[in-house]
Amino acid sequence: MIETDVATITEMLKGFALGFGLDLLGAILILVVGWWVAGRAAALVRHSLRNAKFVDATLKPLAASIVRYAILVFVIIAVLSNFGVETTSIIAVLGAAGLAIGLALQGTLSNIAAGVMILILRPLKIDEFVEAGSVSGTVVEITLFTTLLKTPDGVFISAPNSQIWNSAIKNYSRNPTRRLDIKVGISYDDDVDAALEFLTNLVASDERVLKDPEPMSFVANLGESSVDLTARGWVNTSDFWPTFFDLTRKSKTELEAAGFSIPFPQRDLHIVESPETASAAKTAAKPAAKKPATRSRSTATKTATKTTAAKKTSEPKS
Repeated sequence: MIETDVATITEMLKGFALGFGLDLLGAILILVVGWWVAGRAAALVRHSLRNAKFVDATLKPLAASIVRYAILVFVIIAVLSNFGVETTSIIAVLGAAGLAIGLALQGTLSNIAAGVMILILRPLKIDEFVEAGSVSGTVVEITLFTTLLKTPDGVFISAPNSQIWNSAIKNYSRNPTRRLDIKVGISYDDDVDAALEFLTNLVASDERVLKDPEPMSFVANLGESSVDLTARGWVNTSDFWPTFFDLTRKSKTELEAAGFSIPFPQRDLHIVESPETASAAKTAAKPAAKKPATRSRSTATKTATKTTAAKKTSEPKS
């Protein structure tokens, strides 16, 4: 009787182990294949949209990520169903888990919501130079959670989407033209009108400066040591920095060559003395009367001895 029960239990364990082993092997196979398919599908979408002109460059990496994660969700459901878990229960578990995760990761989910809003409203795009809050740089990529930027000096920045979305965004690349201001100071002795005309002609002579609106110059400020002038013109956004650097250099070299002086900050001090202060200063300036030097006691004694000896020597002998 006991041997029959042991044999029955052994057969049951063998059948369970064989069935569970096949299920486990099938789950691993589904997971590996599904993971590979998800990666290949994301790469295919990225490659297909690379040269697609009708799709914005900002949406291409996001579309590939959505395809990959969607396939992985179905793979996980298939793995669980392979172990006999009901699909309805899987959906219920996923819903409850999603609610719990959503409450625990409110900040992370806010990044996803901010990323979606950025992609819908598109205040910034790839290859645009933007400033948002404390970060600035050229947009490299916008993911579900972060925005990747590159600063002009080559530093990589990964900023949360919520930080970008909740800040005022300055996009320096969106408009086709930008205003260019060249500021320079001249001496108070120089001819202001001639300097203004010279700066206007200097800006207008650059081919990169647009003719409409016309370049202009004006007095911006009367400083402590200089008359501050501003030369203004409009250029294409791509030509802004090269034109700014060239005209800033020329405004210094050519103004000086034309006879204008660019003063450095200086200040004139005028000291006013009251009669009491002047009298005290004269008294302090008078040299003190010299006092006769006091000889020491030993020196005085030696002098007196020498004098007495000299007198005795000078007396005639009787």
